[in-house]
Amino acid sequence: MMNNRHVSKRYAVLSKFFKSLGFIVLVWVMALSAANNGNAASLTRILVLGDSLSAGYGLLAGEAFPVKLGIKLRAAGHNVKMLNGGVSGDTSAGGRARLNWALADKPRFAIIELGANDGLRGLDSEAMRQNLDDIIVRLKAAKIGVLLTGMRAPPNIGPDYGRAFNRVFPDLAQKHDVLLYPFFLDGVAAISSLNQRDGIHPNPRGVAVIVDRIMPFVVRLLKGKQKGGAKQK
Repeated sequence: MMNNRHVSKRYAVLSKFFKSLGFIVLVWVMALSAANNGNAASLTRILVLGDSLSAGYGLLAGEAFPVKLGIKLRAAGHNVKMLNGGVSGDTSAGGRARLNWALADKPRFAIIELGANDGLRGLDSEAMRQNLDDIIVRLKAAKIGVLLTGMRAPPNIGPDYGRAFNRVFPDLAQKHDVLLYPFFLDGVAAISSLNQRDGIHPNPRGVAVIVDRIMPFVVRLLKGKQKGGAKQK
């Protein structure tokens, strides 16, 4: 049998080994945590402030517009994190009211997708103009790059309302010198195969079309280019 002296010596060696191993593991965990924090800090956060068209109404969580756009952007080499600020049923007034909450994650860029429910309900287009104007002003004051997406009024509400409604988006883009994607549902609206049964909300194929068509505008946004190629100030 080993005497007590040998046992003590062996225990001391093992104790020293495990202490060293523990220190190495601790250093590895700290380095991994720092790397993860660095990666998180380097992500470009993009907020999509919108309604059910952004929230992904009727779709699986992974099929929503912000998720699919994020996948396409990352595949193109853009290190982004998408913030889904879509709330089903929201109007421009609702988006304006919750803007501070939506900015809690400190986005660098914002895509504004609001107005569809204003049009469906026949709400005052001038009130919508004021709401969107305030949102853009506050985003720009926070040094957040803006892509405004346009919407079109339902044709059954009447031509006068339609003209006033549709004019809001290009007017605001010109006033504030921000990028404009003229119609969020371009290539999807009124095409049954690209929409859910309600004929309003895109299905996964419809979302894919929207993502493909808006992608060049989002890339311009990330590169700091406004309409006409001007740099973001």
